[in-house]
Amino acid sequence: MPAGVAGGDQKYGKIGPVARTEELFVRRGGGDGGPVLLLLHGLGATGAVWDGLCALLPDAWPGAWVVPDLPGHGRSAPLGRRYSFGGLAAAVARLVEPDTPFAVLGHSLGGAVALTLASGWFDGRPSAVAGLGVKVRWTAEELSKAAEIAARPPRAFPTREEAADRALKVAGLAGLVPVDGPLADGAVVPSESGWRLALDQAAFAVGAPDVDGMLAAARAPVVLAAGERDPMSPLEHLQALVPDPLVLKGLGHNAHVEDPTALRPVLDRLAGATEAPGR
Repeated sequence: MPAGVAGGDQKYGKIGPVARTEELFVRRGGGDGGPVLLLLHGLGATGAVWDGLCALLPDAWPGAWVVPDLPGHGRSAPLGRRYSFGGLAAAVARLVEPDTPFAVLGHSLGGAVALTLASGWFDGRPSAVAGLGVKVRWTAEELSKAAEIAARPPRAFPTREEAADRALKVAGLAGLVPVDGPLADGAVVPSESGWRLALDQAAFAVGAPDVDGMLAAARAPVVLAAGERDPMSPLEHLQALVPDPLVLKGLGHNAHVEDPTALRPVLDRLAGATEAPGR
């Protein structure tokens, strides 16, 4: 991987350099050997949403981890074509070395990308994937609204704080992370008129994931999970798809930010499937 921005934050233990791979901003860390855990954030967020979980991984994951900003998000370049789950999956699949065992944990949009990777149609086939807080039912009104947002020009804000506040609202993180924190740092950029969101608004037009089709195409075990109070991914929607979704008690849509320790059962399922004989 080519060298990129200066080296990583030591609070996660062993960390490699922050780098860019084909215009993706990527952080890597964890131990040598063992399976890789690929962590994918949701729409409007950046890889910084996984900071709390990454701090726990030395005791919760048997190998290394990889955290990108998805195309069109944070410090990563736009996809360069119409956003699709397949296009996003193809972009992040290259982040794991060939023949390296790996699992994927994705949130919301990242969860749909994780389910897409489960097909094995891209550069590698994960041993297991987990989708956290994936919205599986969309109305025509919701899709129309998303397409309308995607077509709007970027909005300029006079101050960084106002832009950061908007970025956190778009990502559903207002009140959960500070406007002067690392996530907001990567989510806004200066512009000629002040500040704007780093998010490429065209990403809103990615559409609704065909979760039924993704599950049918999966060639790896799939875990679906959601916070108990997640209005975007209620338990009954997940139970219509899989018999044993994981419910994270007392948490909402951004459960991984609200309480990273609650994701330990998800990690345990992924690690168990990844280390299973014959995988």
